[in-house]
Amino acid sequence: MPRIQRFDHVGITVADLDAVQDFFVRLGLEVAGERMVVEGEFLDTVIGMPGSRTEIVMLSTPGGDTTLELSRFLRPGHLPGSPTAMANELGLRNVAFEVDDLGALVAALAADGFGLVGGIGTYEGA
Repeated sequence: MPRIQRFDHVGITVADLDAVQDFFVRLGLEVAGERMVVEGEFLDTVIGMPGSRTEIVMLSTPGGDTTLELSRFLRPGHLPGSPTAMANELGLRNVAFEVDDLGALVAALAADGFGLVGGIGTYEGA
């Protein structure tokens, strides 16, 4: 059986592409290429929604090994998710990164109005 060769990217659909891009750039991801609008047969086929149109931006880790695709639907409009979704609700739960100083990064993001959903925990002494 063929096997995966590498992990390429994760895609997240967002309502405010500018704000979410700014958040991830603040974390240390880098914009990889130009924003683009995608529509047509390819998009209709891969997402199963005829007539769709989306704007995307790719962000990469500082070595470019993995990317995060952020997309905002222009057509059809996005469906709102639950901002209070609990961890047992189906869907994307997290994207994890290794950082130099977690406490300092959390404090800097909090100063910009981004808070934690829960708290910071220690897993098996790590």
